[in-house]
Amino acid sequence: DWMAPAWLDGAAECLRILAHPARLRMIELLTRQRCSVKEIAAHCAIPQNQACEHLRLMKTCGLLDAEKQGRAVFYRVIAPQAMSLLECMKSNCASWIAAPKPESK
Repeated sequence: DWMAPAWLDGAAECLRILAHPARLRMIELLTRQRCSVKEIAAHCAIPQNQACEHLRLMKTCGLLDAEKQGRAVFYRVIAPQAMSLLECMKSNCASWIAAPKPESK
């Protein structure tokens, strides 16, 4: 039963983890391509240590996978529902709909 307390607890934890602007931005980036921590931090304009903490939380939740290559760690989304959730928010959240859109290059 998808409304079972254990399922709802897991869903709420996943939503709690995603409820941060930097994490949403990371998910959006990582659904398009695999990236290193350095690339992710630069994309989100945050220090690498903060990016690592955000990535660790999302990996623990089962949204991401990490692969070490030499000294670099590369992340990718492994939960296809993450992009569906972003698309749902883009379509239905009033604050997202009203937000200024980034200019196309």
